[in-house]
Amino acid sequence: MFHSTRSAPLWIGVVLAFGLAGGCAPGGAGGGGGGGGDADANANANANGNVVDNQNDNQATTNGLSDALVTDHAAAADFEAIPDSFLAEASAGYRIFYGHTSHGSQIVTGMNMLQAEDDRCAFNAGEGSLYLHERDDVDLGYEGDLAWVDVTREVLDTWDVRINMVMWSWCAGVSDNTEEGIDAYLEAMNELESEYPGVVFVYMTGHLDGTGADGTLNVMNNRIRDYCRANNKVLFDFADIESYDPDGDRHPNDTEACEWCEDWCAVHSCPTCDECAHSHCFNCYQKGRAFWWMMARIAGWDGG
Repeated sequence: MFHSTRSAPLWIGVVLAFGLAGGCAPGGAGGGGGGGGDADANANANANGNVVDNQNDNQATTNGLSDALVTDHAAAADFEAIPDSFLAEASAGYRIFYGHTSHGSQIVTGMNMLQAEDDRCAFNAGEGSLYLHERDDVDLGYEGDLAWVDVTREVLDTWDVRINMVMWSWCAGVSDNTEEGIDAYLEAMNELESEYPGVVFVYMTGHLDGTGADGTLNVMNNRIRDYCRANNKVLFDFADIESYDPDGDRHPNDTEACEWCEDWCAVHSCPTCDECAHSHCFNCYQKGRAFWWMMARIAGWDGG
């Protein structure tokens, strides 16, 4: 399995791309973000201490990538190894816009679970904490739908808040996609990277759907993975994270419900939550741990 060991900081700015929505429900159980619309973005930033002036100078110095950075199930396992200093640096340095529907809220649910047990993982908690503004009615869509691109440009070009990380999530848009549709997504991401060289764009795979190694989902996910590895991109491997239990056993035929989570938590102590959209709370927890690993790596941690 590919796993990056890059030792230098990646970027000052970040864009995570995950799914404008087709049939997925808005929101989910994420919570803790900036709400469903954009109008309150500046007010949220004021409360968080991460305001900049009206010039919207979201461009930042970038060191570029010398290798791909893949955030997968091993990242979740390595959460405890993250040094405090890099969690603090990531928290203070990034202001995130995240567009998602229900499946994408799993990451934010996991972040909330970690915040409840670990102050180092606080977000939207005042100056020095990570800033996250959610819009919970949009995702990456289906079949080459690029409406999310215009939303991204609007956020980066017009907001007073200096957003330097944009996250998008897939819903079910990978499961029935085509090579042409996936390539449209990849090309659009690459174009945005060229337009906004100070912003990190994080690519994303789609959630498991029970179709296994030969299903359309895995074939399209592998197309995304291969592109990211070949072109030194940042990838949050949503599907891989939910494919492995903490013992390292793989469950490729599971669905987004995370059937192995039920079995695992029947014999291990697992954290709980009010709701993990479409899935088990432990699946959300693992994604939250992987998210913070990725943030620490982007902030300069070598993963060692």
